[in-house]
Amino acid sequence: MVLTINPGSASTKIGVYADERPELTVNLDHGDAEMDQFRGRPILDQLDFRLQVIEGQLAKAGYAITDFDAVAGRGGLMRGLPSGTYRVNEEMLADLRLTRYGEHASNLGAYLARALADKAGADAFIVDPVSVDEWTEKARLSGSALANRHCAGHALNTKAVAKRYAREQGKPYSSLRLIVAHMGSGVTVSAHQDGKMVDNTNAGHEGAFSTERSGGMQLLKVIQLCFSGKYTEKTLWAAINREGGIYSYLGTRDLREVERRIDDGDEKAKLVYDAMAYQIAKDIGEMATVLMGKVDAILLTGGMARSVRLVEQLRLAVEWIAPVASYPGEDELQALAEGALRVLRGEEQARELGKEEL
Repeated sequence: MVLTINPGSASTKIGVYADERPELTVNLDHGDAEMDQFRGRPILDQLDFRLQVIEGQLAKAGYAITDFDAVAGRGGLMRGLPSGTYRVNEEMLADLRLTRYGEHASNLGAYLARALADKAGADAFIVDPVSVDEWTEKARLSGSALANRHCAGHALNTKAVAKRYAREQGKPYSSLRLIVAHMGSGVTVSAHQDGKMVDNTNAGHEGAFSTERSGGMQLLKVIQLCFSGKYTEKTLWAAINREGGIYSYLGTRDLREVERRIDDGDEKAKLVYDAMAYQIAKDIGEMATVLMGKVDAILLTGGMARSVRLVEQLRLAVEWIAPVASYPGEDELQALAEGALRVLRGEEQARELGKEEL
């Protein structure tokens, strides 16, 4: 039996899997009152709080921690790594603790998995962390030697959906040329070739805007904002990554609310919505050039893929490139379980972060 954990900024999702079959999936919401105590503090300060919440939910559902053969957590912001299932070791925990690549709720995944696995006497893993990096070298150049592009994205769900599509087609993932658009609170559009994610937009820095992230703003205008005297580094970061995108224009992060406004005749809501779809479609077209126009399928996934309106709008814009398939939602708990099971069954060798990689 496998326990899976996906920590978010204001929630912790957990799943219990008997083989690939989910016995329990729960989204544990953390209210503002609970999270206020952690404002401005390192993300790892939340570890004990989240452990208590998880253990309380498992006990309520009738599970003992010793029931689990493995615990798999979502992987966080580390150095670039190849795709795969990684055993949580001290080198990984040290890399996350240093936060050289940023603070993110997913940084808790490995720590939560290790703490619970130690109590269970089980294995602790992460699967396809957000730092999966399979880029070609030419994809790294930004246009200035001052700073290269940095690879980060929604690798866990993106890889899981690509492999799911391949299974449905009865073909190896490595034989397909795919474009995957993960559309959640951030948008990651990626190109897949030879079983690797060879390029992708980094939702925190570039590409389409989303419900709360600004995506690729024009650089010179960002520089002007930095030196305008109106913002600190912290407040400008929040304005771009938490209060950008649709929220900055319409004051809501709820795509359903935006669609209701459009149906009620709100022209501004329609303009913003159409602009987001336009930018996502442009990113898909960009990734088609990475694959030299030879694309087997375009896959749409993430929470925003639940919107029939958005999916159809994108289909009209890009299906001339390749057939479009939709996989609404995020199967990240399932993907974590499948990654751990592949190792437990001997189908895949667990990778480990070595000291030489730190």
